[in-house]
Amino acid sequence: MSEIVRTSASWRDYLEMCKPRVVLLMLLCAIVGMFLATPGMVPVEILVLATLGIGLVAGSAAVVNHIADAELDARMARTAARPVATGRIGVVQALLFSALLGVSGIVILHVWINPLTAWLNLASWVGYGLVYTLFLKRATPQNIVIGGLFGAAPPLFGWTAVTGAVEPGGLLLVLIIFAWTPPHFWALALDRKEEYASVNIPMLPVTHGDRYTRLHIFFYTLILIASSLLPFGIGMSGWLYLAGAIGLGAGFLYWSIVLLKNRNPRAPMMTFRYSIAYLGALFGFLLIDHYVVL
Repeated sequence: MSEIVRTSASWRDYLEMCKPRVVLLMLLCAIVGMFLATPGMVPVEILVLATLGIGLVAGSAAVVNHIADAELDARMARTAARPVATGRIGVVQALLFSALLGVSGIVILHVWINPLTAWLNLASWVGYGLVYTLFLKRATPQNIVIGGLFGAAPPLFGWTAVTGAVEPGGLLLVLIIFAWTPPHFWALALDRKEEYASVNIPMLPVTHGDRYTRLHIFFYTLILIASSLLPFGIGMSGWLYLAGAIGLGAGFLYWSIVLLKNRNPRAPMMTFRYSIAYLGALFGFLLIDHYVVL
């Protein structure tokens, strides 16, 4: 540990604080939101600048999460090597980096996209970076359900970047990610239950047990599948998307049942990994279906 602390920070440490894999998934959803908001093509300047602004604000919120959780991260095997937790990057440097990213992103969105998208991103930053990270995460086992709303907003950001308005289609995309978030994170929490318990984070498996959590993953998977069919139900998407949503939903349901039976010790992480592929593929089907007429 001491050797890590003495090692100077590199650009990779700053990139790690931004949680690039999480942000890339968010940006995929935001980009799909842009394309679904218009029957034609998204103007290149909006596509580039909105993606950049949304990504910078999301990265800024992720850095705040690293700062706020540094003490907890240092005590958990999964996160012990994070830059702030090890001291490779100091709190002041991390705060300045977060401010630089966040302000730059908001300015880009406000000046070159539209004020609504900028304000929505700021609200999400406050919700995730402050409300969820500093309060909800430590206060209630429903932290993921309540806080999930902040992380579900990227497709709405993409939608408003194109239209300048909050519309039902954008809100429906938010609903899908909102329903996806609990089974996604609770699957990980099952695998990391002992670590969360050791740092007094009230994740659902810690407070209510494994069986209760597995049941809730199953129920939320059903809600997710139902939500994922709504774009077809309201005429927002066609048969290609419906086929993809049914197939992907069947896969998620399979893993939720495997979890429920509790015979496979690898099932929590397999479900967690599948959930990431599921969301990316589902939004991919939304995008392809939008431009392919069957």
